[in-house]
Amino acid sequence: MALLVSGVEWPGEGVEPTSAIARALRVRPGVVDQVLLVKKSLDARQRRTRWLANYRVTLSPPEREAGVKAHGVRPWTDRDDLRYGLVLPFQSRPATWPSGSRPIVVGAGPAGLFAALRLAEAGAPVLLLERGNPVKPRVKAVNTFWRGGALDPEDNVVFGEGGAGTFSDGKIYTRRRDGELGYIFQRLVDFGADRERLQEGWGHLGTDKVRAILPVFRQRLMDLGVEVRFGAQVSGFITEGGRCVGVTLADGERVEGGPVIVAAGHSARDTAEAMVSAGAAAVQRSVAIGARIEHPQAMVDAARYRGERGELPPASYRLAYNSPSGVKARTFCMCPGGMVVPATNHLERVVVNGMSFAARRAFWANSALIVEVPTSAFPGDDPLAGFRFQDAVEARAFELAGGNYAAPAQRVQDLLAGRVSDALPRTSYPQGVAASDLRQVLPEAVIQGMLEALQAFEHKLQGFTGPDAVLIAPETRTTAPLRFLRDETMHSTTLGDLLPVGEGAGYAGGIISAALDGVRAAEAIVQAAMPRETLPA
Repeated sequence: MALLVSGVEWPGEGVEPTSAIARALRVRPGVVDQVLLVKKSLDARQRRTRWLANYRVTLSPPEREAGVKAHGVRPWTDRDDLRYGLVLPFQSRPATWPSGSRPIVVGAGPAGLFAALRLAEAGAPVLLLERGNPVKPRVKAVNTFWRGGALDPEDNVVFGEGGAGTFSDGKIYTRRRDGELGYIFQRLVDFGADRERLQEGWGHLGTDKVRAILPVFRQRLMDLGVEVRFGAQVSGFITEGGRCVGVTLADGERVEGGPVIVAAGHSARDTAEAMVSAGAAAVQRSVAIGARIEHPQAMVDAARYRGERGELPPASYRLAYNSPSGVKARTFCMCPGGMVVPATNHLERVVVNGMSFAARRAFWANSALIVEVPTSAFPGDDPLAGFRFQDAVEARAFELAGGNYAAPAQRVQDLLAGRVSDALPRTSYPQGVAASDLRQVLPEAVIQGMLEALQAFEHKLQGFTGPDAVLIAPETRTTAPLRFLRDETMHSTTLGDLLPVGEGAGYAGGIISAALDGVRAAEAIVQAAMPRETLPA
C-alpha cells in the first residue's frame, strides 16, 4: 500500500522533501520511507507564486498508512498508476499473428503511430500509410512555405510524420484518466522524451523535441516489422459485404488488408468524405472557431506572477467564459514563449495555429480565443457540412488578407472599438499579417462571443485587452466538425473492419488523447484476433 500526498510545497531540485511531506501527513520525518515525485505544478493563485507537488509515499511500518487522515492525502490506487504513467499496463507478447490478416493504419500522427506500435508489439504485420513525408524533409517543406514558397497540399503543417502535433507546443497532458497513460508515457520516454516532462502539470515536449522523437519512433516500428510508406495518400476504401477490406491510393494502387484503422487527423477532409462514401456513418459535431490572440510574453508573466522575480518559467493561462445567453468561449492550446504559424493544407486558404519550442523563449505568447459554433450554423444537414463552414471562413481570410497567405489581423482594442487597425504591432506570424476588420472574416455570432469573452478575460488577466494585444485569424481547425459512429469495439457501426480514431474521427483533442484512442483501437483488434486466453503469458 502507498499514499498519494497532494499539494505539498516542492522544495526545489536536489532538496529532500521528507520534512514537508511529514508535516502534511502529521507524522515524524523518520516514519516516511519511500518518496516518489509524480507531478509538480506552478501555483500562481496566491500572492506568492510557488511550486506544489504530488508524491507517492510509503511509511514504515506500512501499517501506519491506514491510520493517516489529512487533507490532500488518500490511498494510492491502480488508477493512479495509469494517471501518472508509473506502470506499463500492456507488455509485448511474442505471438504468431493469424495468417491472412494484415492490419492497415492510415495516418502517422499520434493516433496512427501508437496504434501501429501496439499492433506490432503484439506481432501483427502492420502497414502504415502516411500521405506526407518523414519529419526531416517535412520540416524543410514547411519552412519553405513559411518563407514565401509554394504550399504542398500533401506535405505541410498538418500532413506528414507526427501529424499536426509536430508543429505545436507538444502538449502531453490530457483530462482523460481511463486510458493507458502509463504505456503512452513510457514509450515517449523510450523514444527520447525527458521523464521530468511527465512530472509537470500541463507538461509539454516542444516542437523541437517532437521532431527528435519521431525518427526513433519510426525506427522502432520498422524493427518490429511495420512497413511504413510515406507519400501514400488514401483516396478510397475497398468494401465487400459490408466490410472494409483495403484502401485505394491516389495513384490508383489497390492495397488489400484489414482491419483498417483511420487516423487521418482533423484536416483530412477528403479522407473523411471517402469514408462516408464507403458507408461509414457519421454525424455533425459542433466546432469552436475564432482567432489566435498574441501578447508579449512579458505581459503575461507580469499579470500571472504580479511582478514577482525569480526562476519562474514563462507563464501560461487558461480562461473560459459562459454567458447566461449561451455564449461559450475559451482560450485553447496556449503557447508560452511561442509563435503563431500558418497551418493550412488547402490552396488559397488561411488557417492559423500556435507552436512553441521546448525552451519557450520566444518574445510572444499566444493562444486560441475561440467561440463554440452549433451545428445549426452549418450550410446543410449532411455530415460533411461542417467542413464547408470551415472552408468558407478560411477562403474569406485568404482573400481579405491579399491572397498571398498573409493572415488578417486586428488589435484587440480596435476590435472592441469597432474600427480597423491603422497599424499593427510586430507579430510572430512568419508570412506577415494584414490589418483587417475581423468581422469580415468570422461569423457575427463568433465576433460577439469574442467581444464578451475579451472583456471578461481582462478582469482575470490584466492586460489581456491591452494595446499590445493582437488577434490573428482564423483559428478554425480546433477539432473535426463531424464524428464517425463507433461501437464498443471501436469499429464503425455501419462498415465492418473500419476503425475511425483520433481527432479526425471526433474522439480526441490533443497528442495524448489521440494516442490513447489509437491504442484502444489496436487493442480491440488484438483482442479479436488473439483473445487474451490464447496469448502466451
